[in-house]
Amino acid sequence: MQDDKNISEFKAHDQNIIENKELNFLEALIPVVLLMALLFYNIIFADGELLGEYSNQFILLIGGAIAAIVGFFNKVSINRMLTEIWENLKSVFVPIMILFLVGALAGTWLVSGVIPAMVYYGLQVLSPEIFLPASVIISAVISIATGSSWTTSATVGIALVGIGTALGINPGMIAGAVISGAYFGDKMSPLSDTTNLAPAMAGTDLFTHIRYMSFTTVPTIIVTLIVFGILSFTITTSGSADVSNLLETIDNTFNISLWLFLVPLAVIGLILLKTKPLIALSAGVLLAAIFAFIFQPDILNSLGDSKLSSVITSVFTDTQITTENEKLNDLFSAGGMKGMLWTIYLILCAMVFGGIMDGIGALSRITSALLSVATSVFGLFASTVISCLGLNTIASDQYLAIVIPGKMFKKAFEDKGLAPENLSRTLEDSGTVTSVLIPWNTCGAYQSGVLGVGVAEYFFYAIFNWLSPFTTLLFAAFSIKIKQLKSSK
Repeated sequence: MQDDKNISEFKAHDQNIIENKELNFLEALIPVVLLMALLFYNIIFADGELLGEYSNQFILLIGGAIAAIVGFFNKVSINRMLTEIWENLKSVFVPIMILFLVGALAGTWLVSGVIPAMVYYGLQVLSPEIFLPASVIISAVISIATGSSWTTSATVGIALVGIGTALGINPGMIAGAVISGAYFGDKMSPLSDTTNLAPAMAGTDLFTHIRYMSFTTVPTIIVTLIVFGILSFTITTSGSADVSNLLETIDNTFNISLWLFLVPLAVIGLILLKTKPLIALSAGVLLAAIFAFIFQPDILNSLGDSKLSSVITSVFTDTQITTENEKLNDLFSAGGMKGMLWTIYLILCAMVFGGIMDGIGALSRITSALLSVATSVFGLFASTVISCLGLNTIASDQYLAIVIPGKMFKKAFEDKGLAPENLSRTLEDSGTVTSVLIPWNTCGAYQSGVLGVGVAEYFFYAIFNWLSPFTTLLFAAFSIKIKQLKSSK
């Protein structure tokens, strides 16, 4: 998936799965059940403010403390738990740096006029009638080319949310379309790390995996496009008169030029050349800062004591550009690096919880229990899907949601006479794509932070992501494209 996590890219392949024979299944579930109960109460009944602004973060730490207590009662040393926490925290160092850079990117792209230019020209090209399916296709193309759903959201995703919001389209719909397309492209791209990791776990090769995965992935994206096509004709938008007003306001506020598109094109070009994401995004921030001095001197003068201080502010803290249109005022604001802190804290707390759960052997115990009830072929597929979904929720990391089930279920698939690409496809259909549907998972936290749309807002509209596990189970239930091992014939 995201290039952004290359620090742990195939280190996950050699990761040891910690087992604890002292721990039983019910004990392993205690932290999970209590965590889910607290999160459910916080979201449904406390409007996310049970423990203040950082409620979800505190709840994840409470869950980690409960898991640690369970571990102590089962003879797990604190050193072992701390070691796993540290391993988890190290694995998200690069994603956190990426998040800081995305915050800086949003700020500098705003003051340089890059985002306003994208909105300005996008409003003229993307009509409301085709906007949602077009967003799916555009995001898919960029994601296939880059191999990264994270990069797609940080570039065209931000622009599409801006354009769609200006058109009056529900931001949740737009984010769902962007994420659906981005994760389709991510799955089908040979450049994606999860697309390489899944077959490595299952014991097949990359291109066999991609070909076999297309049987479930292509029908799912077709259904997604049809649904978004229907939605496009049912939604109420601002209308052409309001769009004309928006175009005039943007033109009066910013110096709009096609030259501004050199900035995002440069970033995408660097990624296509396999430049490290940190370098590519840093280049995007620096280039946007230079363009701000060239194209938007009046904006910079209006935001601070000097042009330089305005650019620095856009990198690190809040920036608000006021126009005569209230809708654009909401759009033309950015939080810089500071705006990413909530998401970063969430990721760190999730890694603490996941690290302790792994350290006490709870993740292994839960997955083993699922494996023990998989007596039929369909049961085996269903157990794999449930395991991936559960680990995305519990461990808060899609890599673990591929690695642990991949290692645990590999022999079971072989014993049933099933080719390894069945397992690799299922890992991607349920592990890779559903990570973005969990608010405290690194992927869910990243996407909601970058796109500025909460997981709860886009969950229903991320059609490709939640439909994929159902598609893979449907194929398993009716034995569609379930390949047997050659030796079993």
